[in-house]
Amino acid sequence: MDTLSFKTKSATPEIIKRDWWVVDAEGQVVGRLASKVAGILRGKNKPYFTPNLDCGDNVIIINADKVKFTGNKVTDKVYLRHTGYPGGQRETTPKELLQKKPEMIMEKAVKNMLPKTKLGRAMYKKLFVYAGAEHPHSTQKPKTLK
Repeated sequence: MDTLSFKTKSATPEIIKRDWWVVDAEGQVVGRLASKVAGILRGKNKPYFTPNLDCGDNVIIINADKVKFTGNKVTDKVYLRHTGYPGGQRETTPKELLQKKPEMIMEKAVKNMLPKTKLGRAMYKKLFVYAGAEHPHSTQKPKTLK
């Protein structure tokens, strides 16, 4: 009996090809959109996905100020941060963030879905979030993601 042996090939930096994607966040639910974007940043949509390499694409998110939250999360959800000083814990709600820095909501959601390592930080650098419909990356000829 002749057995076939298949070897799994790992991606190498020479194989990796990075694309640019534009995602319109208007009317999208934050968590569902963030999980799709995090998968693209990791490279999980590629056939040569390798967990220990950064083989993901660059992602541009536009209209980040028009995202939706389900349920009462707009008022009930709390984002915590710390200033570094004693008693310096600060909290904000998505409603406040949508008024001040709407990009932060998508950035935080995607960043928390990436690995918490050097590799995850390198993946996060390929994310670009803009509140409006315009972005300065038109020279990269990004494709639109449905």
